[in-house]
Amino acid sequence: MTDVVVGSHLSCCAAMSSSQRSIDICRVYDLDGSDDGYRVLVDRLWPRGITKGQAALDEWAKDIAPGSELRQWYGHDPARFEQFARRYRQELKRTPAREAVARLRRVAGTHRVTLVTATRDVEHSGATVLRDVLTGGARQHVCSPVQGKDHAT
Repeated sequence: MTDVVVGSHLSCCAAMSSSQRSIDICRVYDLDGSDDGYRVLVDRLWPRGITKGQAALDEWAKDIAPGSELRQWYGHDPARFEQFARRYRQELKRTPAREAVARLRRVAGTHRVTLVTATRDVEHSGATVLRDVLTGGARQHVCSPVQGKDHAT
């Protein structure tokens, strides 16, 4: 598992130099998205209570999200995370996810990318597995919640 740096959006994300930039993960409920670079929603389902305008996304990559069967089996149970991660990595090797992974790698080569998710437990999420696949497990950043915002997801 990679090291995860947790801090405020400005201190953890904006403070990185261009040579240190990597693929970030942020919750859709926590940030305004104004400084996130290329924002891509990586959940198969649209987040509750969020409009398209509020999400401020550049892309909704449904094809890259864990399949419905895998997502339902996992149920965000941390005890199942390692097996979920193995199975999700296998899904990412198949079409159409494979093409979506390749596309995001190309975007990440020229732009800062933020994987956006609605999950509460980002550390045990598909977004974390996807980020590790995209980066080869390099040290990454997760932006922390904005004070006073906590949504049931």
